[in-house]
Amino acid sequence: MPFSMAGYELLHHGEGRWNGVAIASRVGLADVVTNFGDGPVRRAPGPESIADAMEAEASEASADEARMVSAMCGGVRVVSIYAPNGRAVDTPFYRAKLAWFERLARWLRETQDPAQPLVIGGDFNVAPDDMDVYDMADFVGATHVSPAERAEVAALREWGLVDAYRLHHPEPGKFSWWDYRAGNFHKGLGMRIDHLYVTKSIAERCTSAEIDRDARKGKLPSDHAPVYIDLAD
Repeated sequence: MPFSMAGYELLHHGEGRWNGVAIASRVGLADVVTNFGDGPVRRAPGPESIADAMEAEASEASADEARMVSAMCGGVRVVSIYAPNGRAVDTPFYRAKLAWFERLARWLRETQDPAQPLVIGGDFNVAPDDMDVYDMADFVGATHVSPAERAEVAALREWGLVDAYRLHHPEPGKFSWWDYRAGNFHKGLGMRIDHLYVTKSIAERCTSAEIDRDARKGKLPSDHAPVYIDLAD
């Protein structure tokens, strides 16, 4: 109701407390897609070891969780995502994260056109470049910065997407997430893992891009700050 009273239509796809994605639009919502339009991904029967079972369970969970919703909004295909965290490198959860990104890339190749207006936004859980973290020495062997994860995001750019924030902010030291522990927000020890990736036609309309650090302040804030872009008509 609050969204409706403010003039927005709200599309949400969630699981309660854990996962969820949404789009709020004042220019309409049409042609809705959730979880890439796929049916449930089922585990192959009879894994022969505990490791196989864990691998299958992690992959199936990431595939079926509420991590993608999309709609046409005023002539733009808007995609809201929440990529899996991955937990730790070389675990079933990490490999499931890579598989989820491959699924995203496949959906783009099979159903979308880089010549058309499209925006993918949300928590990618990947810092695409060394300058997207405060100090790479503190992230050796960690998720979010591994070559394989970065390669998955690079594949999105190769398909035809542009990092809209970097159009206006090529400088390092700009972050969208800070660990709650040890006052990292106030120390400036963060990561840029929330992104808005756009096709060329949207990039040409992008007049500004910002991270709203003020939204991260206050009582009980999120550990993420909003990222936004402005588009010319």
